[in-house]
Amino acid sequence: MPSANILLIDDDKLLRRSLAFNLQQAGFETRTAANAEDGLEIIHQNPPDLVVLDIGLPGMDGMDALKVIREQLGVPVIMLTARRRGMDEVLGLELGADDFVTKPFDFDVLLARIKLVLRRTTSLREPIPERDVVHCGDLSIDPSAHQVTVRNQPVALSPREFDVLFLLASNAGKVLSTSDILARVWGAEFEGQPQVVYVHISWLREKLGDTVGESPRIQTVRGVGYKYMPKEV
Repeated sequence: MPSANILLIDDDKLLRRSLAFNLQQAGFETRTAANAEDGLEIIHQNPPDLVVLDIGLPGMDGMDALKVIREQLGVPVIMLTARRRGMDEVLGLELGADDFVTKPFDFDVLLARIKLVLRRTTSLREPIPERDVVHCGDLSIDPSAHQVTVRNQPVALSPREFDVLFLLASNAGKVLSTSDILARVWGAEFEGQPQVVYVHISWLREKLGDTVGESPRIQTVRGVGYKYMPKEV
């Protein structure tokens, strides 16, 4: 795997030094920050390939920092948590975390998670020329340009939102199960985490302008999954 740039944000000085050293030994370029504010400034100035972010930070906590990174900066994030994993994981996934590692952890576990997230996010950025432009009612999706329009108006989507929408629109009228969407967009390592799909469907509906009271383009088939139903121009 080519060298990647990793930003570690953690207020534990010894942990920062240890992880930075081990990541550098593993071949990664590594920068560190002791708090979320400094970390966000680093990301703004020179975005890394991945952020390893502690939840329990002084000042702005990790969840608030994650929300800023997800909404404004588009960098993949692995969260470090010493709290109860279940509660943090659900909230973190809703905010857009790519993975979680619970303290205390073995460095090899974190290294494996980093490599998985980097492989997944790198593949999402790679162009897929064999995918044709999809025209589905008032929706158009151009994979080569990573462009989505609704009624000729551009819609900004994250890589995963784009892939979920492309998958559903390419199979318009067909019901796709949550587990199928999860496997085809996120990969096998996310098996058993359907909330990831639920959250991205919610974001897509909002961005596509499907308001409450209207028949949404992405429809829920209760107990089965989701299907895309085109809206005509």
